[in-house]
Amino acid sequence: MLSPKKLKFRKRQKGRIRGNAQCGTHLAFGDYGLMVLEGGCITARQIEAARVAMTRKTKRGGQVWIKLFPDTPISKKPAEVRMGKGKGSIDHYTAKVRPGRILYEIKGIDEDLAAEALQLAAAKLPLKTKIILKSTDPWELEG
Repeated sequence: MLSPKKLKFRKRQKGRIRGNAQCGTHLAFGDYGLMVLEGGCITARQIEAARVAMTRKTKRGGQVWIKLFPDTPISKKPAEVRMGKGKGSIDHYTAKVRPGRILYEIKGIDEDLAAEALQLAAAKLPLKTKIILKSTDPWELEG
């Protein structure tokens, strides 16, 4: 699973996810992509499960790019522990995403297989997503 090698601070405050994505909003490498439509957090396990589902569907054909990285540590206290006594230890890592961010890109396979693979990946994620094509990239029309 993905996790950062080094962090400036071991524990981080939760914060908020507001506004739309500013970067990572258009297809950079692949011909097909999976765009998130709502803001939220995606755990490292969910990112890996979606990647495995895509690569199995494509039978390891083509190329897959993961365009996000889980760098936010989430802490959790053990079960049946009283309140107080400081913040809990790090449990897992998440990636915070805003609406409009591309999560995965695929290249080197036909459109039908890519759409099926991206649909399987979307089923593993907790947020609403949509499949986009390089020919109909919504951000390419603006610029």
